[in-house]
Parts: sequence; C-alpha cells; structure tokens
Amino acid sequence: MNDNKEITWAIIDSDELPPLVFTMDEDDQPKVIINNHFRIWLMLHRKLIAGTAKALFGKIDEILTGYLTEQRIYEKMEDYENGKNRDNE
Repeated sequence: MNDNKEITWAIIDSDELPPLVFTMDEDDQPKVIINNHFRIWLMLHRKLIAGTAKALFGKIDEILTGYLTEQRIYEKMEDYENGKNRDNE
C-alpha cells in the first residue's frame, strides 16, 4: 500500500461547473478541480475555503462512523440469525 499519495490538481475555466470539485482521477485517487471562471469568488473566500479542511475531515469521519455502526449492526443481526450470540460467549 502506497502511503505517499498525492492529490491531482487541475485548473479549468468553465461556466458549467462549480468553483471547486473534489473527484477521482483515472487511478481512483483524489483530484481537486479549481474553476478559474469563479476566480474572484474563490479569492474573496480563500481563507474560509482553506479553513474548511478540519470540518471536511469531521464530516467524512461522521459518514465513516455511521457506515461502520451500520455494518456492525448487520454483523450482529447475522450472528443472531445464525444462532450465535457473541455477547453471551
């Protein structure tokens, strides 16, 4: 597993796409697209945008915790249906 992953960056100019896009590149790695069409808006809000990194991580962590909690519930239901009760072992 490669721990030295890098984000691919692209700058475009399009009135059909939003100012910032988080997506995936052809290798399924993170890619950020900055839309130069909104450069004034981007520069005006540059500090606020930069400050969202911690909140973004928090939201992704919230999604992950929800997913793992759901998977654990499914696992326990499956054990119960198969006659296993790990809590009573």
